[in-house]
Amino acid sequence: MRRIKFCAGHRLFQHGGKCEHFHGHNYVADFFVRGSVQDSVGRVMDFADLKARCKGWLDENWDHSFLVSDQDANAIAALKMVQPFRLFVLPYNPTAENMAKYLLEEVCPKILLGTGAEASRVRIWETEESYAEASID
Repeated sequence: MRRIKFCAGHRLFQHGGKCEHFHGHNYVADFFVRGSVQDSVGRVMDFADLKARCKGWLDENWDHSFLVSDQDANAIAALKMVQPFRLFVLPYNPTAENMAKYLLEEVCPKILLGTGAEASRVRIWETEESYAEASID
């Protein structure tokens, strides 16, 4: 498992509560990987390589960005009015559950390609007391 910290803003489209407003979090993402083969050193994957791949993607795409649903035209239009802007559009609401799902199902297969490792679980901590996770188990 490798833990990566990042900051991002979001809002939950049609939430009906205070999370429908733009706000942000200091997120923590835990990437759990597994593999059936260990290298000559005894590793499934070097922690430094795992960090570089996961943190690299998060830094490039989500860190200091606003995450919004592709159905949230109002938020997308509002964010594009601010220059410069960083926006990442998800195919669903950017809940912690959906963020973990997106990382596990869409991002990890691409960033781990060729390593012999696969992501088995991704956990997104939205606060120190709250997390959601997605797993293939």
